[in-house]
Amino acid sequence: MESYAELDWVVIMADLDRKSTIAESSQITNALLKRSVSPNQINTDKGLILYLEGISVSFDGFRALNELNLYIETGELRCIIGPNGAGKTTLMDVITGKTRPDKGTAYFGQNVDLLSKSEPEIASLGIGRKFQKPTVFETHSVSENLELAMEADKRVWATMFASLSSEERESMDEVLLLIGLSEMRRTQASFLSHGQKQWLEIGMLLMQNPAVLLIDEPVAGMTQQESETTADLLTQLAGEHSVIVVEHDMEFVRSIAKTVTVLHEGSVLAEGPFQKVQGDPLVRQVYLGA
Repeated sequence: MESYAELDWVVIMADLDRKSTIAESSQITNALLKRSVSPNQINTDKGLILYLEGISVSFDGFRALNELNLYIETGELRCIIGPNGAGKTTLMDVITGKTRPDKGTAYFGQNVDLLSKSEPEIASLGIGRKFQKPTVFETHSVSENLELAMEADKRVWATMFASLSSEERESMDEVLLLIGLSEMRRTQASFLSHGQKQWLEIGMLLMQNPAVLLIDEPVAGMTQQESETTADLLTQLAGEHSVIVVEHDMEFVRSIAKTVTVLHEGSVLAEGPFQKVQGDPLVRQVYLGA
């Protein structure tokens, strides 16, 4: 029997109607594919897990990214900020294979050319993306959502809820504890608060064991307490995972960031510790409005 890579959860959830059921989602089996490189074969000997150099992207004459260079260290938590139209979403699209640049190079570790890979291939290699609006299966429980996202062979959808192995159950318990939903494992996702749905979707990504997590505006619409909990969660994830956060809430960025990258007109305007970036005259002029 042929061996297939696990489902790309991010691609799946982006393509599905948020109200769809398991029976309605058979079309996403097209996301199953063979792995050419496994996550543990990504070469990070030089301490960097993402290399983007000279990346340019144009849409109908508009330069969304302009000779952009970005280097992400293994296990770091990087925050990316910038005004609307600065290129933040396009940057994430390039990393995940959704958008092909006009020029430039993009590598995952030292040995995987991201520009030669499809979107599902990139996800299967260990780059997970969480969009701003949570996309969970509303009619299923918290634990069922995590099981659906689990790194496994899911060619046969009828067997999705087969008994979990002790190792899989332990992994799920660890993720539930990390995202703070252990006591709500049997709760239907539709009954969760906005913040809890965001944590659940982060948990769903973690079930795929990604090396890199791309998180888009994680605290938008959250209460202060939920934002603080999210800050703690993302901080805990750094180290074992490389975490890239795109966020507009500067207080939240201040609370989690060791390194901040500021984009403007498709290029890196400034980069460094939060206090240094905050005090940069150009950053204050184009982003902070000072």
